[in-house]
Amino acid sequence: MFKHSQLESVKAWLAHPDHAAMPLHARIQRAIRQLILDGALGPGRPLPASRALALSLEVSRDTIETAYAQLHAEGFIDRRIGSGSFVAEMTEFRPGRGLPTRARFTRNLAPNLSKRGAAVFGSGGVREQLAPLPFAPGLPETRSFPLPLWERLQRQVLKETGAQALLHGDPQGAAPLRRAIADYVNLERGARATADRVIVLTSSQQALTLCANMLLDPGEGIFIEDPAYYGARKAFDAAGLESLPVPVDRHGLMVDRLLSNPHKARAVFLTPSHQFPTGATLTLDRRLALIEWAARHQAWIIEDDYDSEFHYEGRPTACVQGLDPYERTLYIGTFTKSLFPGLRIGYAVLPPQLVQPMTVARTLLDGHTASLAQLTLARFIEGGHFGAHVRAMRGVYADRLAVLTRLLREHVSPFVEPRPPIGGLQMACMLTCDLSERAAIDAARHVGVELLGLSGLYASGRGLPGFLMGFAAYTPAELEAAVRRLASAFHGLMRK
Repeated sequence: MFKHSQLESVKAWLAHPDHAAMPLHARIQRAIRQLILDGALGPGRPLPASRALALSLEVSRDTIETAYAQLHAEGFIDRRIGSGSFVAEMTEFRPGRGLPTRARFTRNLAPNLSKRGAAVFGSGGVREQLAPLPFAPGLPETRSFPLPLWERLQRQVLKETGAQALLHGDPQGAAPLRRAIADYVNLERGARATADRVIVLTSSQQALTLCANMLLDPGEGIFIEDPAYYGARKAFDAAGLESLPVPVDRHGLMVDRLLSNPHKARAVFLTPSHQFPTGATLTLDRRLALIEWAARHQAWIIEDDYDSEFHYEGRPTACVQGLDPYERTLYIGTFTKSLFPGLRIGYAVLPPQLVQPMTVARTLLDGHTASLAQLTLARFIEGGHFGAHVRAMRGVYADRLAVLTRLLREHVSPFVEPRPPIGGLQMACMLTCDLSERAAIDAARHVGVELLGLSGLYASGRGLPGFLMGFAAYTPAELEAAVRRLASAFHGLMRK
């Protein structure tokens, strides 16, 4: 028979909620197998008779017999007619043999990662909320997306392509989508794109990872805006690059700071149309100066145009890539924010000499983006539906920005100063009281409100306290309810 502790261990397996989806016999089999692997049941040790164990566990004998049969099939036990079941003679290579339980536990908690692996793991990655709360930034309105239209276009694709849409796709991206993207960015963003220079990816984050690993060697420097998009900085850090912060003012990146030490880095990362998170637009003279710097020093400009579709005052400035005659600029875009996050399609417009290297590198990451989604998106763009959706959402988001600004000034003005942007899906708000940024974020979370702190986006550590507040994904009623909860939380903090 089992010792009392062994029997309790099996019962714990049966009751554990993580194992609830397993059939009963599988839970018993796994529990006994783990006792054997841990050395609690040594080679040659007899197992309880199936009838006795069934009584102890209050299960049927057939359940025990099924568990024993699986253990026997896997080689963990021997079954001898007339004698019973015994733990098989394990080899000296049994996992964990000779190691105390604590040592095995510690080994599992401390993986032996490479330096790059440790940097990736240490960064914490880029995490998105599955069920976002107000005011999580960077999220579009998805509830009003024209799903029936999308489904109709997808059915058309399947009808015309059949099983072809289910096979591997071109790692550079489906040709119809690359043509549609090139036409769109040329018309709307003033780019210099052709279909053969577009690579379709799963996200702008994937594009940043490719740039970090393909354009620069570990230890080399890259100029980044300060403050900067956290996902870009993490991608560069994980690749072993030295991120060199350049301050941002109301005209965007302070290019003169970069030009005062032009040889320090071989690339610069920018969000020039709508700087993340300040919302500043890089002026034309600074754009031209960066283009000349990149050409003169054979450096790269990585331009992230993450939400330029949503511009609320006048027309957006032409992208840097369209102004660059030297082809030193990589232009990154995404449909995650203009359509919906679950689409998982982004893209990059590349200098001609980088198309093949980037495509080969992409095959080592995930091969290709799903063909069916690409072909459906191509029809969505070609049919004018993308432009119509963006125009409709631009009006909705402008209204929601105005609502949030008014609500903050009415209810939270003693604590924060809203700074309405000229575009985008989120607004920067500065703390104007003695509350600490961390305390304010924690208090907001307790009342179901999500805030992204601004100070942590500054690599220099000299950022002013405040928050980035998303507004695009939330209705006016949701915004008002969240602002009232936020005001209550802040008033409660001040009374303490």
